[in-house]
Amino acid sequence: MLIGVPKEIKNHEYRVGLTPASVRELTGRGNGVLVQTGAGAALGLDDVMYAAAGAGIVATAEEVFARGELIVKVKEPQPDECLQLHEGQVIFTFLHLAPDPEQARRLLAAGVTAIAYETVTRAGGGLPLLAPMSEIAGRMAIQAGAHCLEKPQGGAGLLLGGVPGVAEAEVTILGGGVVGYHAALIATGMGARVTVIDHSLDRLAWLDAMFGGRIRTLYATTDSIEASVRAADLVVGAVLLPGAATPQLIDRALLARMRPGAVLVDVSIDQGGCCATSHPTTHAAPTFVVDGIVHYCVANMPGAVPRTSTFALNNATLPFVIALAEKGWRQALRDDRHLCAGLNMDRGAITSAPVAAALGLPCNDPAEHLA
Repeated sequence: MLIGVPKEIKNHEYRVGLTPASVRELTGRGNGVLVQTGAGAALGLDDVMYAAAGAGIVATAEEVFARGELIVKVKEPQPDECLQLHEGQVIFTFLHLAPDPEQARRLLAAGVTAIAYETVTRAGGGLPLLAPMSEIAGRMAIQAGAHCLEKPQGGAGLLLGGVPGVAEAEVTILGGGVVGYHAALIATGMGARVTVIDHSLDRLAWLDAMFGGRIRTLYATTDSIEASVRAADLVVGAVLLPGAATPQLIDRALLARMRPGAVLVDVSIDQGGCCATSHPTTHAAPTFVVDGIVHYCVANMPGAVPRTSTFALNNATLPFVIALAEKGWRQALRDDRHLCAGLNMDRGAITSAPVAAALGLPCNDPAEHLA
């Protein structure tokens, strides 16, 4: 199979779909790989390294999209990229279609087969391709939040961990999954007082055991969310319903009752955000203020640490890319129900129930497309 790797063009997105090591694994199995020149330059992965791994280096994204049978990216295809996709082509990347009807419309019109990293599952539960980015985003959420709490950034002027004689900041984390756990890990390490809210008692018990009682865990109710958000200096939105739009747990009325100069880092923004006032931002302009609350809603947080995140992502995605390339996408999905869960659309039809529900569109049974 001929695999195409374009250079990412989303604002301040420096990651790349395949590393030279991944390319070597694929070419060693008889696959062809086309890499757009400069695709990995921001990571120190130059064209010479890709060529040595067996890739063909091409000058433009247009050539990658025109020739590639399987397109491997990191972020969702941007409008110009959607126009270059064509029927019969497979794209394997993060898509986050539920809050993005325009992208969905473009991909449906292109007639591509779209497999989303964020809905691929694994035995025993969990999302193996989203998990490494969630780990990074959770850790970055506390870095970003601590910075935003500084007065020059619009925050209340608090040091997250305080100092002897001065209280530490209050951090509330909505969601105790991968993002929430890693956010709590960094926040406690920085000396903050941390509360994690989740609807799973099993997860709360696991978190309590992991942190040895150093964090407060609360069951998710309207009352517990309201009280904790109002008391927080930093709120991290770490809510996830796989493939679906994120429920809005903070409405405008609750936002107005938060502490002046508090910070909201809405990691859930990829799926729409957990606050009514959230909207996607970029690394170039990461924050905005509503009712005195600093909102940090960057939709590609791990893109700011591309070396860490690219290698972590490739560790997870490479086995699936190999399966798609060696077996063909239909057989690979037939053989692996967890990879099949990543099929979001095929040839003009939505094949993911959560995505279809969020977009108000009909959903086709994936099995029909694999017959």
